Amino acid sequence: VQLQASGGGLVQAGESLRLSCTASGHSFNRAAMGWFRQAPGKERELVAAISRASTAYYDDSVKGRFTISRDNDKRTVYLQMNSLKPEDTAVYYCAADYNAIFFHIPQDPDPYEYWGQGTQVTVSS
Repeated sequence: VQLQASGGGLVQAGESLRLSCTASGHSFNRAAMGWFRQAPGKERELVAAISRASTAYYDDSVKGRFTISRDNDKRTVYLQMNSLKPEDTAVYYCAADYNAIFFHIPQDPDPYEYWGQGTQVTVSS
């Protein structure tokens, strides 16, 4: 399985971006998907994740601003990011857990077996 992330860029505070992550292969509907981010000098953190049942988890810092969704037919997970803030600046990584139970949302990095290459998001003030 390979994950290809795209959609990052440079925006001003208050603007929006949509990240996409497309998986190769099949059985995408069997994967829980997550979006992590890592800012310089900081640990990688989970931003949002979506279960196989399409239930979602959000970090408190992005609740009400970010929305995660998935399209199993396109083998793609999205992260709609609105009202972006300078503190959202980071490299964003998508990740897949193909062993997740249907309603389970993994919140630690360890269960995710596959990772995308990362896409840079920079928000200027």
